[in-house]
Amino acid sequence: MRKQALKISSFSVPALALGLLAMAASMGFMLVDTSRAAETPKADLVNRKELRVCADPSDLPFSNQKGEGFENKIANIIGDELKLPVVYTWFPKATGFVRMTLNAKRCDLVIGWGQGDDMVLNTNAIYRSTSAIIYKKGTGLDGVESLSDPRLQGKTIGMQQGSAGATLAAKYGLMANVHGYPMIVDRRYQNPAKDMIDDIQKGDIAAGILWGPIAAYWATQSGDHLVVVPLVKDIGAARIAFRITMGVRNGDDAWKRKLNEVIRERRADIDKVLLDYGVPLLVDDDTSTEMVTTPRSSQAAEPSASNGSTASSPAPAAATP
Repeated sequence: MRKQALKISSFSVPALALGLLAMAASMGFMLVDTSRAAETPKADLVNRKELRVCADPSDLPFSNQKGEGFENKIANIIGDELKLPVVYTWFPKATGFVRMTLNAKRCDLVIGWGQGDDMVLNTNAIYRSTSAIIYKKGTGLDGVESLSDPRLQGKTIGMQQGSAGATLAAKYGLMANVHGYPMIVDRRYQNPAKDMIDDIQKGDIAAGILWGPIAAYWATQSGDHLVVVPLVKDIGAARIAFRITMGVRNGDDAWKRKLNEVIRERRADIDKVLLDYGVPLLVDDDTSTEMVTTPRSSQAAEPSASNGSTASSPAPAAATP
């Protein structure tokens, strides 16, 4: 052992260093400068000549190929601010949407996505909304503002399977006569929200529970006989209010920050679009059920943290809680 130690000590420092490097290489290791690696910028895959939006071709009130949805209008606002033409990659917002669009690098932005879903990197919220109850005037439910109202007991109520509204209905014991509608479908061929509204109009069900933006839009399309009530009095009973963000690819941090700037600058324009579509807008404060009734300025609307520090659970994907 002593002789071996003496032999090792006789190696020059450069020779020993080379030997260690050779050993590391033979074992499959690489010695790297970690400080430099940390500074290496991520690949920027965002197209800077077009605003490439991933969207559903038939998902009103959010989007369609005719540009009639409020997400289409918001995309136009973003494009206007960035001085970029808006182009679309169309794919139904069902299973595989993010994988086949955003993650496939075919587009760079999803306009509406539930905050906290790690399939995408969330921007700041573009709005906060809640579930709503819909019923027909003059059917004994006038004035109902909460699912705890005893007049709903024993009634046939429509709700989407797996939705936040359905969870709240279960809490209040309303599941005995529930009429279920699917949530995740290809809306080119099925429209569960419109089916629910039609069933309320026909009297097949007494009331329905839908995500507020959807309820407001389809009730308006159906005529003047339906009442839509945002369930703000039930917000403390269960998680039914959610922030909706824009989504970009995980790793596109610079792009996210740029979009956050646009959201701040064009807050009033975005709010106006949402209010024009009847979206029940809540102030961006989880402790408040105050409704937004006029467009907010960029100074009045503080950006919410995209990681949802105050939002304890994410909204379901595709902005349809």
